Amino acid sequence: MKGIVMKVLHILSSQIFSGAENVVCQIINMFKDDSDVEMAYCSPDGTVRKALEERDINFYPIKKMNTSELKRVIVAYQPDVIHAHDMRAGFLAAKACGTIPLISHIHNNAFNSRGLSPKSIAYYFAAKKAKNIIWVSNSAFNGYAFHSAFKDKSVVLYNVMDENNLRQRMALDTNNYDFDIIFIGRMTYPKNIQRLLHILRIACNKKSDIKIAIVGNGEEEAEIKALCSELNLDSNVSFLGFQPNPAKMLHDSKIMVMTSRWEGLPMVALEAIALGVPIVSTPTDGLKDLVRNGENGFLSDNDEEFADILVKVLSDESLHASLVEQQHARSKEVNNIDNYKATLCKIYGIN
Repeated sequence: MKGIVMKVLHILSSQIFSGAENVVCQIINMFKDDSDVEMAYCSPDGTVRKALEERDINFYPIKKMNTSELKRVIVAYQPDVIHAHDMRAGFLAAKACGTIPLISHIHNNAFNSRGLSPKSIAYYFAAKKAKNIIWVSNSAFNGYAFHSAFKDKSVVLYNVMDENNLRQRMALDTNNYDFDIIFIGRMTYPKNIQRLLHILRIACNKKSDIKIAIVGNGEEEAEIKALCSELNLDSNVSFLGFQPNPAKMLHDSKIMVMTSRWEGLPMVALEAIALGVPIVSTPTDGLKDLVRNGENGFLSDNDEEFADILVKVLSDESLHASLVEQQHARSKEVNNIDNYKATLCKIYGIN
């Protein structure tokens, strides 16, 4: 049997499970049957642990996201390559990695890295140190203030979704759900759930029996729940909290919604495409690449129009069926696991 020839340590700064964490789990899963490659996951300990245990992923927890803790894990794991995800992890990994090759992977197009800012300047150090930089979309690359300085070491690699693995996880949930609309994501400023609630209020004024699931938690949870009550949406909206495996909830819903201020290429959107769930979203970053307006979903930056679209899709069975059919066709176009893995192998230096 061939021995391990490459060990890859994935470093993340978040202790919860969301989009970037999902991407990393999928990357690790892609290589799980490769006998010459070993991968591990390193981040602060937290709710992400349960998701990693369910996926049988080797976890190196750290007490705090700092250089000394990362150095401790690097010494313990002895990786051949460090793959750091998003700017904070990239910056700290650059300080801790020594001579170990560093791959920096940017998963979004954050507002605070688009101009001259402490974040964009700090990441410049990481970008100089990195052997390669992976950007989740062209908008993420072009949005970074100093992107032109790192053009030669950069590659745009759109996220993909392993549909077989997704359906295997979905089968673990034997419950049935009856939601019209679902939102899955962190309750944080970038996700702009407050705007979503105002849109839902408009939609419910026109169709009062809409059932909505909001899956996730975060620092804005109390504010969002208070606004939900203020808008008299308590009878329509169910807050389901963090769910390590929301695939069946998504599958059983009629529409997935997003109103983000910025994104990368959201894994939850790829999951919706793979499961045939139409997407209605604001025209944000990677969503503009995934959603063909009027074919497999809709994009709108107008709250009244957004609400009208929700009501129309829920009321018109023929339209909904057409969107579902187009989602399945779109999945075959965007979810090419083999090409994604081949690009990573080239970046890692695996023959």
